Amino acid sequence: MKRNLLFTSFPSLFHCLEMGSASSFHRLVKTQLETPIINRDPVLITKHISGNTNNLIHLFSNRHDSFIFPTFALSSYRSIHGFAKIETSDDSPNFVSNQISESTEKICQILSNQASSSIESSLEGSGIRVSPALVEDVLKKLSNAGILALSFFRWAEKQEGFKHTTESFHALIEALGKIKQFRLIWNLVDTMKDKGLLTKETFAVITRRYARARKIKEAIATFERMVNYGLKTDISDFNRLIDTISKSRHVKRAQEIFDQMKNKRFSPDLKTYTILLEGWGHDRNLLRLREIYHEMRDEGFEPDVVTYGILINAYCKSRKHDEALELFHEMEKKGCRPSPHIYCSLINGLGSEKRLSEALKFFELSKDHGFVPEIPTYNAVVGSYCWAMQFEDAYRVLDEMKKCGIGPNSRTFDVLIHHLIKAKKTKEAYDIFQRMEGEHGCEPSLNAYTMMVGMFCSEERVDMALKVWKQMNDKGVLPCMHMFSSLINGLCDENRLDEACNYFEEMMEKGIRPPGQLYSNLKQVLLDGGKKDLAINLAQKLDKLRRTPMNG
Repeated sequence: MKRNLLFTSFPSLFHCLEMGSASSFHRLVKTQLETPIINRDPVLITKHISGNTNNLIHLFSNRHDSFIFPTFALSSYRSIHGFAKIETSDDSPNFVSNQISESTEKICQILSNQASSSIESSLEGSGIRVSPALVEDVLKKLSNAGILALSFFRWAEKQEGFKHTTESFHALIEALGKIKQFRLIWNLVDTMKDKGLLTKETFAVITRRYARARKIKEAIATFERMVNYGLKTDISDFNRLIDTISKSRHVKRAQEIFDQMKNKRFSPDLKTYTILLEGWGHDRNLLRLREIYHEMRDEGFEPDVVTYGILINAYCKSRKHDEALELFHEMEKKGCRPSPHIYCSLINGLGSEKRLSEALKFFELSKDHGFVPEIPTYNAVVGSYCWAMQFEDAYRVLDEMKKCGIGPNSRTFDVLIHHLIKAKKTKEAYDIFQRMEGEHGCEPSLNAYTMMVGMFCSEERVDMALKVWKQMNDKGVLPCMHMFSSLINGLCDENRLDEACNYFEEMMEKGIRPPGQLYSNLKQVLLDGGKKDLAINLAQKLDKLRRTPMNG
């Protein structure tokens, strides 16, 4: 019997798709400015160089072969005297960012398409000059491929004049944590300590990876080990601990930690309670949410805009939209001005219930209250039209976003493609996917590639899935576990067992642990197909991957 690959192989893929990480209200309310740390090249970042265009091109042509001088830089900065002026990286962050993106894509292409034994020589021959910003960017792209991330990390540290930063260590720890290489991670911690790079954020990353791996005991132990490394914990660290555990779908355990430590080691603040409210909201346990809310009030904490946002979002997720609207009106009466995110939550919630006119009313209301629409708000409107099956209106919003210079971004297309696939409009979904970059200047996300591969496999059009796979590889985008699962199952359904085994092995080579169900399915198909030896060979390789610790 044919399996529904599209939705069963990655059931949580579309979780909070339309909201993204919007559930983290504190991050949305607080505006942050992040400045990347860049290993500046004194020739590339020469302030206000001006002169003849040919001389400028000659200057840059003497740099490394991998440097490509963008012609748009000349036309964009042409002065009234007819000369080009090259800004510093601080004045023109897009200039540096584009160079990093190009180099990152090139490196990821090498890592995706080379055998592990030839990776180092291929990187050496690439002519790419590493910098902290580039290395961090590559490692983040490799977050689903721990073995490749480690190989690149070790190659980078051998490059002349290069030193890893705290951020690059964190990116590697994130990748290794996904494949549960915690022994190696603690070796990296000791290295960071020796180099003076250890921070509280290091332990936060490790705690998160333990929590995601359902190792709650180890996550708590990581928090406790901070003092052994000379880092004193305070209420912000405690909040981060229970937030991490709560967001890893263990809100009950987070509550237990809170109850154990409350007023013994830490005195909770308003943020502590909002973390628990958010956790119980995600768990859709409105009874516990109300209990924590009343406890918070009893402790003397009054709800602020963040608290109301969490409560409203929780009621929307539980499909208690009328209660969410009551809270909205309550906060208005108290003089607490709703944030853009609260409008976004209501638009998403009402839209998902096909209460389109009400959703659009809140979109207009947000503008009336002086909020310029942002990408998440527009994405919520796109999603609302999609829930109502009014795709032409959703496309109209896309055009409006483009005219206003506000997106669309990859998440906008993720939302649209998801709903088109759900509505069985697969041809239209693929058409939108193909036009993303050309017409809208938006690179497809990993989610978009995953949806396309899953869609074609569910339609028994594996050749089209492989075409998308190749397009992704050419872009240097690394596949995730869900993509491998969809493709391998699809190949099995078409009895292309040798190819399925090849992709299963590729999955292991990239350091992506195959889910147990995927191997069980493949093993059974191989046995049914009379390929017992192949099944045994794969079992041995999988067992070796699980048992052999990685060496850093």
